[in-house]
Amino acid sequence: MGLNVFRRRRTGKAIQPVPDTTQVVDGAIDKKRDDSVYGTQYIYIVTDSKPATGHGHTRRNALRCAGGMKMLGMRGSIFSWGPWLSIVLMITFLLSCGSEDPVSPEPPEPPEPVDQPALKIGLLIDLSAGGSEHGILMRQGFEMAIEHVNEVGVLGEPVEGLVADTELDAETAVSEAMDLIEDKGVHAIVGAWASSSTLAVVEEVVADAGIPMISPASSSPMLTNAADNDFLFRTTLSDRDQGPVLAKITLELGYGNVGMIYRDDVWGRGIADAFEHAWEGKLIRVAADPEKTTLVEELRESKGVLEDTQALIVLAFQPQQETIVREALDNGFYDVFVFGPTGRSLDLIRSIGPDKLAGMIGTSPGSAQDTPSAIAWEDGYKSAFGSNPPPFPYVKQTYDATVALALATQAAGRLEGAAIRDQLRTIGKPPGELVIAEASSIANGLRVLGDGGAVNYEGAAMPLDWDENGDLATGFVAVWQFTPAATIEVIRVVPFEH
Repeated sequence: MGLNVFRRRRTGKAIQPVPDTTQVVDGAIDKKRDDSVYGTQYIYIVTDSKPATGHGHTRRNALRCAGGMKMLGMRGSIFSWGPWLSIVLMITFLLSCGSEDPVSPEPPEPPEPVDQPALKIGLLIDLSAGGSEHGILMRQGFEMAIEHVNEVGVLGEPVEGLVADTELDAETAVSEAMDLIEDKGVHAIVGAWASSSTLAVVEEVVADAGIPMISPASSSPMLTNAADNDFLFRTTLSDRDQGPVLAKITLELGYGNVGMIYRDDVWGRGIADAFEHAWEGKLIRVAADPEKTTLVEELRESKGVLEDTQALIVLAFQPQQETIVREALDNGFYDVFVFGPTGRSLDLIRSIGPDKLAGMIGTSPGSAQDTPSAIAWEDGYKSAFGSNPPPFPYVKQTYDATVALALATQAAGRLEGAAIRDQLRTIGKPPGELVIAEASSIANGLRVLGDGGAVNYEGAAMPLDWDENGDLATGFVAVWQFTPAATIEVIRVVPFEH
């Protein structure tokens, strides 16, 4: 098909054929005219020269190319446009006039889906030293909670649990916590058991790392004001609540003049102070170096000059508390003992013997009795492990801490430490869907949170109503005793509320 070249002035006159140009064939101009010497620049327009049917005029396809793009004539000063502009625009125009059916660009590839990492929770407890009797069973509570949460998972993924042993040493606890966070990539920690380990981990690792940590066992009042950046919470009571109950029970037993040997660390000093603050009788308190293997001198000191103390308050860990009791009996210092929470030990009564310890009383963190959550948890434990729950504190509390972190993460909608922390105080109190310590109920709670709702988790041990320091505002202290059958039974539960 032959094409003609026209030029258009800006004066608005009709387009006129350029007389000294030949036809353009196959998109190439055989001869061009340069009018720039006259001070006027022309842009040339390619048109279809085929006459329109029934008329003697040229078909006016001039202002569009085969691809449908329009090109308008322009005129301008050589100083404002320059002679090269015509050439550039002409070339651009010709290159744009391709085939009648231009190929559409391929749509961009959709972005690769980003995998949502799984929530990782670390369990940091004593599994091999003085707290191992409790720690091994606390691990069962942790694993049971992970299994229940993974009925549906958190943020669409199954939760991964990792375990580390503190060996009842603060420096080891700090090292293991750093490994959990930096190498294993945990987003939250349940632990530790000993208050000294928890305090070291919080102040040296967790506060700066921005990782929420819930201790199911550390009860020292010193943790209330730890430099934790609000990342430390507890599912066990503070000894500021337990110490007064221990003092009251001792007086009720008729002992108004007592000696005390306490572990000389963060925990021992804290509960001894809480006891003494509430005590209304006579007291001789003696600190025990945790590394000492014999405590005869401390026992003698606790008897006082008159040697008239009636009972010994024992606040120590295994195996040291066993040494204290045995040496007190063997040397005739005491035959009556009142125990703190770590005395609630089957190892202790089996070693010393029920003939010596049956009927001896102590206190420890308690749990709600006969609530739907407590009953459901006990049934779940029997189903999971084929036996009754152990007669120790901290197992339910470990379960509750793990579930609370999972629910808070689901509520936060992301695996960011501060976001998880900020939801912990929302998932354990009204309003919201009631959730109890049972797999199906927890699964339902996770779904409710995933849909933007709210939940109220009623813990297996006690309500998770945390105050501004991460301490429980309400809860229970258990009063327990050793039995002639070398077992432990809870004889009553004392509620507390700040």
